[in-house]
Amino acid sequence: MHRLIERTTLVLSFGLLALAGPAHADDHVYTSDLMTRWGKQVTPENVWQSYPRPQFKRPDWKNLNGLWHYAIAKASASQPPRMDGEILVPFPVESKLSRVARKVLPDDRVWYRRSFTVPANWAGQHVMLNFGAVDYEAIVWVNGAPVGAHKGGSDAFGFDITAALKPGENEVVVQVADPTSAGSQPRGKQSLDPHGIWYTASSGIWQTVWLEPVPALHIADVRATPDIDRGTLDVAVALSGWANDTDAVRITASSKGKVIASTLIRANRRATLAIPNAHLWSPDDPFLYDLTAELVSVKDPYAGIADRDHAAYDARFTKREDETYAAAQPTGAVRDKVETYFGMRKVSVGPGTIAGQPMILLNNKPLFNNGTLDQGWWPDGLLTPPSEEAMKSDLVFLKSAGFNMVRKHIKVEPARYYYDADHLGMLIWQDMPSGGGEDQFITGTSQAQAVMSSDMMAENQSELTRMVGELRPFPSIVLWAVNNEGWGQYDSATLAQYVKGMDPTRLVDADSGWSDVAPNVSDVFDIHTYEDVPHTPTRQSVRAIVIGEYGGIGMAIPGHVWRPSKDNWGYQSAKDSADYLARYRRKLGEVVRQARENGLSASVYTQTTDVEDEINGLLTYDRAVPKAPAADLAKIAAPLWETKDKR
Repeated sequence: MHRLIERTTLVLSFGLLALAGPAHADDHVYTSDLMTRWGKQVTPENVWQSYPRPQFKRPDWKNLNGLWHYAIAKASASQPPRMDGEILVPFPVESKLSRVARKVLPDDRVWYRRSFTVPANWAGQHVMLNFGAVDYEAIVWVNGAPVGAHKGGSDAFGFDITAALKPGENEVVVQVADPTSAGSQPRGKQSLDPHGIWYTASSGIWQTVWLEPVPALHIADVRATPDIDRGTLDVAVALSGWANDTDAVRITASSKGKVIASTLIRANRRATLAIPNAHLWSPDDPFLYDLTAELVSVKDPYAGIADRDHAAYDARFTKREDETYAAAQPTGAVRDKVETYFGMRKVSVGPGTIAGQPMILLNNKPLFNNGTLDQGWWPDGLLTPPSEEAMKSDLVFLKSAGFNMVRKHIKVEPARYYYDADHLGMLIWQDMPSGGGEDQFITGTSQAQAVMSSDMMAENQSELTRMVGELRPFPSIVLWAVNNEGWGQYDSATLAQYVKGMDPTRLVDADSGWSDVAPNVSDVFDIHTYEDVPHTPTRQSVRAIVIGEYGGIGMAIPGHVWRPSKDNWGYQSAKDSADYLARYRRKLGEVVRQARENGLSASVYTQTTDVEDEINGLLTYDRAVPKAPAADLAKIAAPLWETKDKR
C-alpha cells in the first residue's frame, strides 16, 4: 500500500533522518498504551511454547525463549563487559513486550546473552542451535567460540554447536546489526521514522530460539509436491551432508493412522507415491495427509563386488536404483525421523466463468479469492505476535467474516501461522518483503525499473530463494508476490521466472500494483484501486485479473487507537458504524459485479487491522473491536461464490 503523496513524505523523512543522525539523547521508542488481551498475559514462562517448525517436526527439542541479558553498544565497541538489563525473547528490542523498547540505530549493535544446559539424554548426538528469525545480521558464539553468522531478517537458520559445547552450563552470545530504513536490505514497512504507512522497526531476535538433537547425518529438507491430475505425490528428501550407498530414507504417507503409501529411496533422491482417490484440500475442506521421512540403513547393494570387476559393478549399477532400494530391508534402528504433512491441491490459471478471460482455479475449478491485506503487526509485539493463540485469532476472524484468502503483505510470519492457515483452510498470497533505498522506489507511470548494485541484488535474491524454499511445504500458500508497487523493484521478469522455476506449482504475481512490466511471466494482472468505487482491471487473454488492494475505509474507535493525540488516517473516512458498513457494502458490491461481468478472480481489501497511524482495519489494532459484525461482512461476500457461468 503506497501512494505518491506517501512517497514524497518518505523521501523527505529519509533526508531529515540523514541530517539528524543518531544525536537523540533519549533512545526510547514510542510504544503507546495499547495492548492486546494476549499481550497482557505474556510471562517469561509461557512465551511462545509451541514447536516452532510444525512442518518439519522432531520429538526432542529445548525452548530457549524467555529472559536473556541484553546490551546496546556502538559498532566500534567490543562485547560489553556488563549488560544493560533483561529482554524477553522472542520480542523485538523496540517492542513493549520485550521490556526494553529502545531504538536500534544503524551504528548500534544489540548483544544478547544467556546460559543453557544440554539434556543428558542427548549424549552422543549433535546439537543444533536454531533461530526462527533475527532482524537483520547475526553473529553467534557459544562458550566464546564463533559458531556461525547469518544475514536476513525473515528466514530461519541454525548452527551445529556440538564442537563448542562443554559439560554442564554453556553460554550463548548473539550480536545483531540492523540498519532498518537506512539500509537497502529487505525489511518491509519497518522505519526508523515511523509515520503514515511506515511502522516501528523490529530489530533483533523476533522468533523462537531452540536447541534440537540430530545425528551427524540427518534429514535437512522434505519437499512434497502433489499432483491431483495424476493422483500422486512427488517427495524429495535432502540430507545434511554426504550419504553412502547404505543410507536410505523411508517415506510414508498416511491418513488418520492408516498407511496410504510407503517406499524406500536412496538418500538425496526423490520418489513418487500413489495417492488413490485423493481427498482434496480446499478452504471449505482443508483435508491434510500425514507424511513421515525416516533415515535408515540398508545393505550395500554393491557389496561383494570386487574392486576390479567393472562388468559386475556396471550391471548392478545400471539396474533401476529406485527398484533396488524399494526392495531393500532396513537394518538397525531408525537414525532420524521427521514428521510433516501435505495437502492434495492444485492452483492454476485456466478457463473461467467469462468467455475469453482466464481465472484462478483451485483443483481445476474457478474459486474467487476474497482476501485482506494483512500487515501482521501488533501494538505490543510489533513483528512478533504476542502469542500463538493471538496470531491464529486473526485467521479465525477473517474466516468468520467471509474471507478465504489473506495477502501476507511484505512480511514473512512465523511458521506456525502457515500451519494454522493450512488447518483452517485459508489461502495465502505471500509477498516478498520489500527493500531498497528511498531513491529505488519507482512510480506507477515509470517505464524503467530501479537500479540495484550487484551486492543488493544478490542479497535480495538470496532472501527470495530462502523464503520460497522455507515456505514451499505449506499447501495454503497459492501465490508468490515478488514486487509491490515499485518498492525496490528491479528486473521483475527475471525474478518472477526464477520463482516459477523454483516452484512451478504456484502462481506468481511479478508486480502487484503500478508497474506491470512482466506481462509474459506474471500469472495475474494486478491493479490497486483506492477510489470510492474500485476500478476494473483490463481484461487479459492469458492472465487472471485481480484487484491486489482496494478499500481502506478508516474509522477510529476511541480507546483503541495507537496514537490518540495524532491525526490518524484511512483512504476514506466513515463517520459511524452504519456508514462504515454501507461503504464496505458498496465497495464489495462492485467487486461482486466485476466478478460476474468481467471474470475478476480475486480482491484484497485493505486491511485486516488498524496498524499504528492507520485506522482502516476491519479490527482495531489491539484486536478488541470489530468495526462491523463478522456475520454481516460474510453475508455481503456470499455472492462472490454464486457467480453465473457466461462462457
